[in-house]
Amino acid sequence: MSPFLKAFLSVCLVVALPASAADFVAKLASQDPPTTAKHRGLLKAAELVKARTKGAVEIQVFPSSQLGGAREMGEGVQLGSLEAMIAPASFLGGFNPAVSIFDVPYIFPTDRDKSRELREGKLGQTVLESFAKRGFEPVALWSGGRKQLTSNKPLNDISAIAGQRFRVMDSKILIGQFSALGASAIVLPFGELYTALQTGVIDAQENPLDIIQAMKFFEVQKNLLVTDHGAIVECILFSPRFMQRLSAAQRDVIRAAFREVAPEVDRGKEADAQKSLAFFKTAGLNVRVADEAERAKLRAIVYPSGRDAYLAQAGAEGKALIALYEKELQALNRK
Repeated sequence: MSPFLKAFLSVCLVVALPASAADFVAKLASQDPPTTAKHRGLLKAAELVKARTKGAVEIQVFPSSQLGGAREMGEGVQLGSLEAMIAPASFLGGFNPAVSIFDVPYIFPTDRDKSRELREGKLGQTVLESFAKRGFEPVALWSGGRKQLTSNKPLNDISAIAGQRFRVMDSKILIGQFSALGASAIVLPFGELYTALQTGVIDAQENPLDIIQAMKFFEVQKNLLVTDHGAIVECILFSPRFMQRLSAAQRDVIRAAFREVAPEVDRGKEADAQKSLAFFKTAGLNVRVADEAERAKLRAIVYPSGRDAYLAQAGAEGKALIALYEKELQALNRK
């Protein structure tokens, strides 16, 4: 979609919205389609905010990149021309190198409860708070699901990844992840991915299962390997300029609402993934689920390369976060 068309649609949608009686109105930009658990969670949080502020604060959610891509969203929130956004950590490293720790492959264990403890504990809160000194008002972290691999070519074992061309988000860590596996990584806009897979410009890609289904990548990719190698962490960020207009109580309501909805989004995302996996098994795909031994083998290859790439770009702040992560992971594994 052209920038002009996006802008036109955004204006039309804003005009089409009924007049609001709220004292404060925040537009919240999202890239996900409205069919996702994330979008449902945003609507639920918006409802809670409106109810608990007695209608004084209204959050209007704009899905499907209607208000621009990640860069436009981030710049808008920093400048105050956009009140709020939600975006994966992978898209935000240019604004905040610290958050790219979540791009490191296998940063989260397979166990969902342990992953939630890491995201909601000291590690997650430290990363979230790091946005405050970079022109954002951090509110919450949500789970965006786990990434899996699809390809035009067989993925019968780890060695099959070598030599293939994978589409990645614009992250040096993700590029290094595939280099460590002997594959090529090509940065490509998400909107161009289906066509690139269809025409063979690239061979493969990584995304959560529900996104693979929603974007119909299964139509042009017949091999699926479930690895859980990457966790998508969604960052909910508000504009400091907007938040400063609110009372302290209203700001607390916003933070509490988005954090309260987080477990529901987590469960919804996992349920959607399982539904998609069942769908793929009946849709003619060659589906293979990597066991823990294979995942451990993969982690031994890609975690060190991802960690080192992260440390190279995040400096002393990144070094402290990696140390905190490894300490917390060891504690969780002892439970």
